[in-house]
Amino acid sequence: MVTPRNRFWSCQSGAAMIEAAIAMPLLLTLLLGFVDFGYAFYQWNAANKAVQAGARLAQISAPVPSGLSLETLTQSDTTKVGTAVPANTYNYICTANSAGTASCTCGTGATCQNLTVSQAAFDLIFSGSTTRAGMQTYLPLLKKSEVQIQYQASGLGYWTRPGGPVPTITVSIVNHQFQFFFLGALLGLGNMSMPSMLSTVTGEDLKSTWP
Repeated sequence: MVTPRNRFWSCQSGAAMIEAAIAMPLLLTLLLGFVDFGYAFYQWNAANKAVQAGARLAQISAPVPSGLSLETLTQSDTTKVGTAVPANTYNYICTANSAGTASCTCGTGATCQNLTVSQAAFDLIFSGSTTRAGMQTYLPLLKKSEVQIQYQASGLGYWTRPGGPVPTITVSIVNHQFQFFFLGALLGLGNMSMPSMLSTVTGEDLKSTWP
């Protein structure tokens, strides 16, 4: 004889609904995780392209540290005129604060003529122009405070070179945050810092206008 209790435990009505209710959160988390990490990979690629574009702009435009032009155009010791500029003779490291105002410091072991800054040059590298894409073009969520531009004596070029200095230019993105839309709410992954990335080139034609 089947009692009501046995009938209750043996009944499978609604089993599929219960199984779906258990499995769906796991499946949705997995699916949304793929979406978020796919977008994070896109941001990584965009950041790589951004530093490459920034380095290229820095390579062919006016330097952010205005004093850089003095480094090889002037030399008080006439015996050095025409001789090679030693590596790390100058080392300007330029960043911006949270308001976007640029400033430069002098790297360890180097001497810098002065630390005056061209805000327009920094903004050009960050935002680009009507004819050239800047860093933010490729990574729209990038902030100026996350950009670092370094001009360091490469050992190339010579004192009083008419074409100006030949620095090694390194453009970096630091402390940029990966944006997680779904997993940020579910698992608290909204504030994961992207590993720093950089692009290094040799200064080609540091000037304020293009042909």
